Amino acid sequence: MNAQEDTFNPADGSGPVSFSVIIVNYNGGDYVRTALRSLSRQTRRDFEVILVDNGSTDGSVSELETSDLPVFTLLAESENHGYAKATNIAAAKAKGEWLVCLNPDAQAEPDWLEEIARGQARHPDVRMFASAQFDGADSDTLDGAGDAYLIFGMPWRGGFGRPASELPDEGTCFSPCGAGAVFHRDTFLSHGGMDEQFFCYCEDVDIGFRLRLSGHECVFLPRAVIHHIGGGLSGRASDFAIYHGTRNRVWTYAKNMPAVLFLLTLPGHLLLSVYLLVRAGMTGRGSPTWRGMRDGFRGSFRMRRRGKSARQGGYSAWALARAMAWNPFKMSGRHVHVREGYG
Repeated sequence: MNAQEDTFNPADGSGPVSFSVIIVNYNGGDYVRTALRSLSRQTRRDFEVILVDNGSTDGSVSELETSDLPVFTLLAESENHGYAKATNIAAAKAKGEWLVCLNPDAQAEPDWLEEIARGQARHPDVRMFASAQFDGADSDTLDGAGDAYLIFGMPWRGGFGRPASELPDEGTCFSPCGAGAVFHRDTFLSHGGMDEQFFCYCEDVDIGFRLRLSGHECVFLPRAVIHHIGGGLSGRASDFAIYHGTRNRVWTYAKNMPAVLFLLTLPGHLLLSVYLLVRAGMTGRGSPTWRGMRDGFRGSFRMRRRGKSARQGGYSAWALARAMAWNPFKMSGRHVHVREGYG
């Protein structure tokens, strides 16, 4: 054990806390209980759990079993703040050096935090990490290997729905998926945390993008494993998810893409947007896609101004472009996009 583990007392939560595990719940039913059980089995014990409940009405945070957790805090909110604001609320109260996000519809392997700590030891200058995500209903299928980003402004969860045999080795991805994201707390807060205007969806890509604009990279850790029921709460293809995902995808691009890359890729972004709208119409998802795209473009100038200071960070436009995918077919197939090595 390291020095922090030696001095941490799980009986009363005294001593340094390495990890603050944040769970944001909204009518999560039995999912949240299962997530907490997986955390109670962690081999590392120098962590706290902060559960933010966004005004649930299903009783999902009543009678929780938390006695086997080192430290547990329930922040019961009276309204649904969305994922972004709820995460920021927890981050402001967190005591750990690292913020570790876990979706309520996810379960962590017992050595999840241990593997994250090992990755941090291998990469002491890295400030964000991505977990390996497997489908909670089928361990032979990937749920994600970090978030990928097409240079034309289209993010996707790398490897989603792909065979587990395609799990990549350790390397760099564009940003971490929020279901199992890891951020250095002070770095996260100094960059403004998650953008609360997003409410939910793409807020993880947005904060990852902003950290990249400051020169940070994201390391994917293939042995830090969670099992995720993607869309377990809101539904993978619900109108709510489609609308917010579409709107926030446009906002992320408008807000963060550096000027030179923005001018070069805007025609491709518009062309792909038209294609996605047509495809959505053919699959019965045209209405929420159109509304999301309409509101995304309506707010794009405001978001562009909002992201000005982040775009003036210490990034290299070429290094940023290299971190993105250039092949649209890689996005359409939801392939993994993890570069080997680091730096």
